[in-house]
Amino acid sequence: MVKGLMDKIRAFLLAMPRHQKRLLQVFTDVALVWSALWLAFIVRLGIEDMYNPIKVHFWLFIAAPLVAIPLFIRFGMYRAVMRYFGNDALVAIIKAVSLSSLILAVVVYWYSNHETVVPRSIIFNYWWLSLVIIGGLRLAMRQYFMGDWFSAVQHVPFANRDDGLTKVAVYGAGVAGNQLVAALRMGRTMRPVAFIDDDASIADRIISGLQVYESRRIQQMIDTTGAQELLLALPSTTRARRREILGFLEGFPLHVRSVPNFTDLANGSVKVDDIQEVDIADLLGRDAVPAQAELLEHCVSGLAVMVTGAGGSIGSELCRQIINLKPTTLVLFEHSEFNLYSIMAELEQRLLRESLSVRLLPILGSVRHSRKLLDVMKTWGINTVYHAAAYKHVPMVEHNIAEGVLNNVVGTLNTAQAALEAQVANFVLISTDKAVRPTNVMGSTKRLAELILQALSAELAPVLFGDPGNVARVNKTRFTMVRFGNVLGSSGSVIPLFHKQIKSGGPLTVTHPKITRYFMTIPEAAQLVIQAGSMGQGGDVFVLDMGEPVRIAELAEKMVHLSGLSIRSEKNPQGDISIEFTGLRPGEKLYEELLIGDNVVATEHPMIMSAHEDCFDWDLLKERLQDLVGAVERDDYTRVRQLLRETVSGYAPDGEIVDWKYLQQRQEP
Repeated sequence: MVKGLMDKIRAFLLAMPRHQKRLLQVFTDVALVWSALWLAFIVRLGIEDMYNPIKVHFWLFIAAPLVAIPLFIRFGMYRAVMRYFGNDALVAIIKAVSLSSLILAVVVYWYSNHETVVPRSIIFNYWWLSLVIIGGLRLAMRQYFMGDWFSAVQHVPFANRDDGLTKVAVYGAGVAGNQLVAALRMGRTMRPVAFIDDDASIADRIISGLQVYESRRIQQMIDTTGAQELLLALPSTTRARRREILGFLEGFPLHVRSVPNFTDLANGSVKVDDIQEVDIADLLGRDAVPAQAELLEHCVSGLAVMVTGAGGSIGSELCRQIINLKPTTLVLFEHSEFNLYSIMAELEQRLLRESLSVRLLPILGSVRHSRKLLDVMKTWGINTVYHAAAYKHVPMVEHNIAEGVLNNVVGTLNTAQAALEAQVANFVLISTDKAVRPTNVMGSTKRLAELILQALSAELAPVLFGDPGNVARVNKTRFTMVRFGNVLGSSGSVIPLFHKQIKSGGPLTVTHPKITRYFMTIPEAAQLVIQAGSMGQGGDVFVLDMGEPVRIAELAEKMVHLSGLSIRSEKNPQGDISIEFTGLRPGEKLYEELLIGDNVVATEHPMIMSAHEDCFDWDLLKERLQDLVGAVERDDYTRVRQLLRETVSGYAPDGEIVDWKYLQQRQEP
């Protein structure tokens, strides 16, 4: 009943207009100043003789608030929000009270007389009593408005309470951890019950009303507090260290989540209390190598840049990083209206927020329209093209061969030839590890896209494919390719699927117990693409260092454990979530590779290697492309497969053709 009344009073006070809140604070402070002054006399003179300081020194009780309140206003004590009352506000109170006491001492010196002597110790008593009363009340009100009035008693024996909120422990008792605890108490959706920290010097201490446990005592913490979740508040910790911590935490029945890293906090995209699932990049345990500024800026800063597939996973991240490098113009070329709108709206907000002078141009269009590409590049004088537009989902392309060829091969051909004709200086193709000895149409079309750029790069004055006039064009474009594996969180990525399946209670679907993949974060991949595009002489195939391959089944197990759940299996039939193996899908490989041969050399960047791959003569490749386009137009998918096998080294299709149109044609009489 008392708690309900307190909650109603708190809600009423919070709902008051700001000017009324400030007026209430002023009246309260006047009463507190009088109380401090009256107590200062009582502490000095006592109450045995029923001495009445107000009657004897009435003028002093008028002077005290007249001196103090203007100083309180000047020091911003009425601008501080009680719920966010912190150290800065306490310092302001100390300064304001100290200065008001000094001024009051001067007033006492000038206006006191022999009949009404004011003892000198009164000013000192008034000073420390004002600090205690005025500062103490504000600290108490902060706890009250945060809705955690009784949090101080949680460590008192027999005083623990169960308010129905999820009990969480916070790993990291530093600044981020304390800010997170304050945010959780204010939000009142979770109840923090303990800190965990690796610093032995603060073990068993009380910070923000919570006991600090060493990491080796996590089980004791769970038994004592009943914690159900654990929140990582380690935004500055390296990924290698976070991986160690996550590996250690797998053995405990806790749902592990985290607060964002310092980069996201600094750029304002998230807040400390934006709790999220554990970043899978932390499970990889690899820290990004610092970017080389000269490589980042070489093909972007002060230039007109175009990104195809600008609304996709890689394309959109390229755009985010490119605007930081201050190009004069950024053309976002995208065939999906919704994707283009989304990335454009995001970038416009950033330009406004950060006052960046970059001209953004959203262009709806398809890379299959060569005339549109050429018009765009010529109209805005494009200097650098990042070609990210492609169909990348292996089973989807396997079932839609014609679209895969037209988008990945013809689309790259159109974009590259438009760049050459428009005399674009730099052209960078976003490729994939699936282009190496592919077993699927997607990988083979991406390798064919690489071959097109390699062949064009070797020609000083090529005759373009499909040019009826056979006019040789002077080649002033430097073509490069960047090959890497899967990116975390991209469209079609397995990670969001696992999160969704865990949330719905499982099972988690994995294609094969031994399937492995290379992984990299989208920001790291985009940053390396920009740097790789600045290197090489032309025709270079750059390969990103993806680290060690990850076994998908093991990744699924880790995600289940870090959700505070257990794996259901023959050994543990009472587990929470099972893992089911569904079999490899059409075109999928167990293992991906990054190199066709062993001819690889290091570059000036430790995470970027240069591969020397075999290539075709441009005239011969044009003949193959002509045959390929003709076969697609005739829906002759057997011939399409044959041409891909003859052109792409190592292409070994796994299984029969599964294109939907091809299968339907075979069933028709």
